[in-house]
Amino acid sequence: MPKNNNMENPIAPRWFPSKFWFVFFVMFLFWYVLIYGLDWFSFPRTSLLSKQETIISIESFNVDPVNTNKNRESGVHHQKPRKKPCDGRYVYVHDLPSRFNEDLVRDCKVLSRWVDMCEYLVNMGMGHDLGDSFHEKGWFSTNQFSLEPLFHARIKRYECLTNDSSEASAVFVPYYAGLDVGRYLWGGFNVSVRDSGALDLAEWVRGRPEWAVMDGRDHFMVAGRITWDFRRLDDDDGESSWGNKLMLLPEVRNMTVLTIESSPWSKNDFAIPYPSYFHPSNDRQVTRWQDRMRRQRRRTLFSFAGGPRPNMEESIRGQIIRQCLGSTRGKCKLLECKPENKKCDNPFNLMKLFQNSVFCLEPPGDSFTRRSTFDAILAGCIPVFFTPASAYVQYIWHLPRNHTRYSVLIPEGDVKENKANIEKILSQISKSRVAEMREEVIRMIPRVVYADPGEKMEKIKDAFDLVVEGVLDRVEKVRKETSEGKKKDWSVDFDEENSWKYYAFGSLEKHEWDHFFRRSSN
Repeated sequence: MPKNNNMENPIAPRWFPSKFWFVFFVMFLFWYVLIYGLDWFSFPRTSLLSKQETIISIESFNVDPVNTNKNRESGVHHQKPRKKPCDGRYVYVHDLPSRFNEDLVRDCKVLSRWVDMCEYLVNMGMGHDLGDSFHEKGWFSTNQFSLEPLFHARIKRYECLTNDSSEASAVFVPYYAGLDVGRYLWGGFNVSVRDSGALDLAEWVRGRPEWAVMDGRDHFMVAGRITWDFRRLDDDDGESSWGNKLMLLPEVRNMTVLTIESSPWSKNDFAIPYPSYFHPSNDRQVTRWQDRMRRQRRRTLFSFAGGPRPNMEESIRGQIIRQCLGSTRGKCKLLECKPENKKCDNPFNLMKLFQNSVFCLEPPGDSFTRRSTFDAILAGCIPVFFTPASAYVQYIWHLPRNHTRYSVLIPEGDVKENKANIEKILSQISKSRVAEMREEVIRMIPRVVYADPGEKMEKIKDAFDLVVEGVLDRVEKVRKETSEGKKKDWSVDFDEENSWKYYAFGSLEKHEWDHFFRRSSN
């Protein structure tokens, strides 16, 4: 009715604001108590974490750049930058004039007066492909002195190469030192001819800006012959004068030099495995070969592939051959190496002998080491050494420090004085011990082979990988010593005569092997 409407209209405007403020006050009070009045830490932990995650999530989208910079400077909430895979592993390769490498391969006909090296330098230094003659691909007719082009081809595909020498941890010098000097070792060449390449190389690297960074102490190179071919002590042209003086040049003494046999009395050259016949292109080839060597039946107790050294008074090869020929019931097999029959140049003859043998004898020949040591390991044959200089103090980056795990040591003095019966010593080793040693040898196979440079292994580290790791570790130690002001002796402060002891054991204390390395004059 009109009257009632007139009575309600004045009341509505008067009470509406009061209700609004009342509701507003109640809501405000509710949220105030909810947010500030409750003890959130008294709630279950899951609720607390949920709140914390919410707060962190909100804060992450409201970054104060000023406070962020302060936190970075103070170290609060500072995240270290993610390390790149190549940090500390970059290698810079010198672009040497071709006369130091490629020209030597091109002129392969004159590299040796005894062997046509041209057939061995194909396939990046691996030699001719032998197909599946060993029931597995990856086998080549590799020469023991072809390591330089093989290593160079491999480092060209190294995953951490850099064109910026300032970021490199090490600098590689691709000089084919062994191929260079090898052509002058026979034929009456005078010392000036033999030294010409080495002196030329030293002058070239010394003039490079990369050399000045550490005076060449971050440089490394491969010399694919034994160290004694590069250590001529005099400048006479007499018959006793052998090799060149590459290793004795001041520039080269600053480098790390990798040889197939190092000097136990030198600080800067390190031995790396001889190249063998197997150059796998993938992990599966390696594991299949290892499995095959595990299943291999071995009917011969011990074997020897080599020839006598009648002109070397200290050689024990004559005694070893006599003991082998005199073994009972054919327990020893001999593959006598003679220039006229070339049986030992055939990889099939060698590998067949070693695969059928439990132990392989590795006496010194013209020098301490032998390529057949690595052929034997490749065949799963336990090597028998007669001096620790043949392996234990040589290949420290590739062979186990505990030599008893994979080899036998019979002192050469005992053989020379007829105090050691090789057959008896080896026969007394238990079958279980032999099985353990053989398994260790087979596990070592990947560490002593150089993979095909044209391919890439997946997970397995081969001899090349271990060489690069060893060089980088050594250069980093040198760099640290240099930065600490230890420039007087950048390597380590000890008598070079004890180099073998320091690098093999990290100690200069008296050792049971001291008599093996004692020289008549220092």
